Amino acid sequence: MANSTLIGKVHINCSVCNMLHEVEERARMTSTVIKGEKVFCEEHYYVCTGSHKDNCEFQTENLMSNNQMAARNAYRKTHDLLTSDEIVAVRENYGLTQVEAARLLGWGEATIARYESKAIQDEAYDTMLRIIQDDPFRAIALLDKNSDKFPESKRVQIRAKMAEKLDSYGKEYLSRQVFASEYVQFSVPSDFNGYKLLDIDKVESIVSYYASQITDLCKFQLMNLLWCADALHFKTYSNSMTGLVYCHEPAGILPVGHVNLTGLKNVNARVEEDYEATRYHFYPNTSLDPSGLSKNETAILDTVISKFRNYDAPLLASCIQEESAYAQTEQGNLIPYSLCKKIRVF
Repeated sequence: MANSTLIGKVHINCSVCNMLHEVEERARMTSTVIKGEKVFCEEHYYVCTGSHKDNCEFQTENLMSNNQMAARNAYRKTHDLLTSDEIVAVRENYGLTQVEAARLLGWGEATIARYESKAIQDEAYDTMLRIIQDDPFRAIALLDKNSDKFPESKRVQIRAKMAEKLDSYGKEYLSRQVFASEYVQFSVPSDFNGYKLLDIDKVESIVSYYASQITDLCKFQLMNLLWCADALHFKTYSNSMTGLVYCHEPAGILPVGHVNLTGLKNVNARVEEDYEATRYHFYPNTSLDPSGLSKNETAILDTVISKFRNYDAPLLASCIQEESAYAQTEQGNLIPYSLCKKIRVF
């Protein structure tokens, strides 16, 4: 049982000794092959502690099903697809059943049920799910288009729910659309976005995390720190963390659209004005889900914070300008992530 973690103890029918008694539930990291690709995920299993057999481990049918789901979700995360839980959240956000969500999207009635239980959606289907996840306007348009698939009373009920979401999502939706519009030309993975499409949720989580660890965090300090995190993540894992695209600027290496980034609804930025300039200071957003950052991503951020926690904006910019990613590009030019492999400060 080396390298395993004890989750708890439960009373179940033990398939090792064929008796009802207390067994241990444990977890460990394992690998499996999904669609011809090796993925790593957490596997749960039971251990009969009273058995003297060589193999005292077993899994119930339910546990095997959960482990298979964990493996499929690990594959989804690797390929930037919505997980099964996220698909559930998309339809429940509008009060839809599995069949209703499938009808809304013009799919077969069993499609959503399969994606929530065993099948992995392809990119085109994932895109459609993300559209209604992020855009209540589009969800209403789809409902109107497929209205004949819903009883009138149910259609009215669903439409009212979607309209309600417009009120709560309005500001966030508009701020995201403005920022995302800066990235229209970067709609495919490339060396300029670190082979990852823009993930605004991740950007917001990182900003909040930085703000929780660094006091008096100002705008240009934050923008350079975003590049540090993405650069170190690319150097370590060969892809960026956020999908942000960066540019060579006098104040350092700044993300494209940094002006609109400060306006994102979940970025807690406060404006402080004086006679000389307008200054932004950033603070944590406690409403964000802390699980938005993985352990590996948090470790990357902690490394950046440990290095630059006490650097003010000018000192940080000066340090960044010594990097080859800055020195080998010209002002106004985009900075390819391939140059991040040479980052020296970490």
